Amino acid sequence: MDVTRLQRPVIAAPMAGGPSTPELVAAVNAAGGMGQLAAGYVTVEAVRQQIERTRSLTDRPIGVNVFVPAHPDPRIDRAAVEAYRRRLTPIALRLGADVPEPRWDDTDGFEAKIALLEEAAVDTVSFTFGCPGAQVVRRLRAVGSQVVVTVTDADEALAAVREGADALCIQGAQAGGHRSTHRVDAIPNDLSHLDLLREVRSVTSVPLVAAGGIADAQDVRRALGLGAAAVQVGTALLLTPEAGTSATHRAGLTEPSLSRSVVTRAFSGRPGRGVRNAFVDELDAYAPSVFPVVDQLTKPMRAAAAAVEDFHLVNLWAGTRWRQATAAPAAEVLERLTP
Repeated sequence: MDVTRLQRPVIAAPMAGGPSTPELVAAVNAAGGMGQLAAGYVTVEAVRQQIERTRSLTDRPIGVNVFVPAHPDPRIDRAAVEAYRRRLTPIALRLGADVPEPRWDDTDGFEAKIALLEEAAVDTVSFTFGCPGAQVVRRLRAVGSQVVVTVTDADEALAAVREGADALCIQGAQAGGHRSTHRVDAIPNDLSHLDLLREVRSVTSVPLVAAGGIADAQDVRRALGLGAAAVQVGTALLLTPEAGTSATHRAGLTEPSLSRSVVTRAFSGRPGRGVRNAFVDELDAYAPSVFPVVDQLTKPMRAAAAAVEDFHLVNLWAGTRWRQATAAPAAEVLERLTP
């Protein structure tokens, strides 16, 4: 789908880890926007099943998001990872969880997922954490998919356009979840989506999708006025009944005592914005910039904490305006966002 021709100029962010369900994609589509599935952290077969399920619920175009793999070097990063692993161990023991040995060759099944998406020929394939490579872009475009790359500055935007991206998702600093810097160790800038729209529009003419801190119709109107073809929202949809957001995550987002969102590497090794909790307070200063290895280390304890609904020990990904998220159906959220 040409993002400039949506009935409502709103795209659902692909939220890995559970929130982006086929039901949420279908609900956003039915409301005139476009939904996206998140292929990160799940198997190729799970992605296939999600695409099939989504297509049984909606006949409108859908998107699928893929993580561009990082390639951490154990010769450089092993000592920092082991030191962090030792800090995590007491917490894991309290939860009855393991801290696994790191896997340094983890690519999240990138090549197999690209092959699946060639076969599935979904309308849009978006990428997070970098450019997928010109050859991958050509393969996807050859089956009719539009390719979108998430960027956080003008240099990343130019790199994506050189590889043939059809559109760019401009992710501002207020966005929830991982910031899509193309380098794991990059210090993310503090530019808003409005700042980035001005900056990136000056260097390219491809369609731009604005993301980060968008919570109401005025935000959407302002982004469109600065040249965005559409906006992308995630936090606004986290509490909807169609989202697969866990009970623990929902509880943390609605807990009155948690009052700040922060950017942290504590959970995954990549900078991500979420609601500040005890895990962040204790470990943020020690987390190395090694993704996805740090994510592997913390995943079992996060799962154990979620099972007992301890929101202080899970990643409460959310943007700066998470307090404006409601439990209304996705259709009502899109209506509220439409200028």
